[in-house]
Amino acid sequence: MKTSNIFNSRRIKRIVYIISVFCLGVQISCTNDENEVAGEAYFTIEENPTGISADTQEFTQSYVVRSNRPWKVVAQDAVDWVRAFPAEGEDDGIFKFVIDENITFESRNVNFSFVVDGKEQPVLFRIDQTANIPFIVVEAAESGVAIPSAENSFPIAVKANVNWTYTITDGSWLSEVAISENEITLLAEKNRGETRSAIITVTAAEHPSLDKEIIITQSPGDVILEEKFDWLNYGSPIFYTYSGEVRMDSWTTDEMDKGWNSTENEFSSNQKVVYARTGFLKLGKTGYGGDLISPKLTGLDEPTNLKVTFKAVPYQTKGGTQDDNTLNVSVVGSGTVSINSLTIDNWPDYDADPDCTAIWEDAASSYEFTITGASSDTQIKFLGGDYYLVGVGKGKNRIFLDDIKVTIIE
Repeated sequence: MKTSNIFNSRRIKRIVYIISVFCLGVQISCTNDENEVAGEAYFTIEENPTGISADTQEFTQSYVVRSNRPWKVVAQDAVDWVRAFPAEGEDDGIFKFVIDENITFESRNVNFSFVVDGKEQPVLFRIDQTANIPFIVVEAAESGVAIPSAENSFPIAVKANVNWTYTITDGSWLSEVAISENEITLLAEKNRGETRSAIITVTAAEHPSLDKEIIITQSPGDVILEEKFDWLNYGSPIFYTYSGEVRMDSWTTDEMDKGWNSTENEFSSNQKVVYARTGFLKLGKTGYGGDLISPKLTGLDEPTNLKVTFKAVPYQTKGGTQDDNTLNVSVVGSGTVSINSLTIDNWPDYDADPDCTAIWEDAASSYEFTITGASSDTQIKFLGGDYYLVGVGKGKNRIFLDDIKVTIIE
């Protein structure tokens, strides 16, 4: 009995010892696995660039990193005109240098280092940017600015790296609303007569060769709204090329301040289904229609009869497949339209007009209707088909619009 107890005790101790050694081995093995990074450290940038020599304009350059360690891109000096994005990464990745425009008369440079797994690499990356020269740029100086006959304010964008001022010639009907470093805002009185023009001259006293002129033209008294959408510059003028077009939800604040709007389509995630192109608009997309709503006709003093003219083109694919082509028209606020819809049937001919420019000059692209009893609260609405088009006709009713003009009639 006593011998048996001793044997059992020794056996139990041996088993405990074996289990302890096994667990210790497992713990050591796990610790080593956690701390070890497979392979020797490496860090390279594809094509081994060592720097950028940039001109004065904004510039972005992307690079591909090959590494098996955490890395950072670190500026050697505090600068606000260039940055790395993202400034750090894990293993392989992509980063880019984003360089701002240099409007100063001084060249500038900075070095960046690459820190890999906490260790700075021996080679620096240098960015040089050249100095600028004196300049004044007046937006739309070549094309001029056209404004309606109604009283309205409008901006003139000025970009310059010199001190400037401006004068107005033949423009007693224009007055200043505000002026800032980059913009002149003027107020035009209501025009009750013929077409009139004024010249705005932007000058720099120390650099007279930089003077710029822009012509402001106001429509005659019977034109209360005229819109060419030449302030939009997105995507392609070719109808079937939709890459680059921008839905109204993503327009800039300045673009939305022009006063044009669209109904949020509840069937399409409350999107405003109207798209900006190069100087014209596209209403709708596959399955869903979009509308365009004009600014209020605030220049009207009393109930007035109006004629609305515009240009429109129906959507057709490159291969010749045609959408439905109904354009519904109505008003928001006061007034009654002469018709509720138009059939837009001037189909594009891509063989004869591959750039889709001649069709806008074709008389067949012009349409019109009238409004009776319009007032200062009136807005004009154009809708391609309907808001929900899934299972309706061809399921598509895209329409292109441009050159909208509203004229007072007797």
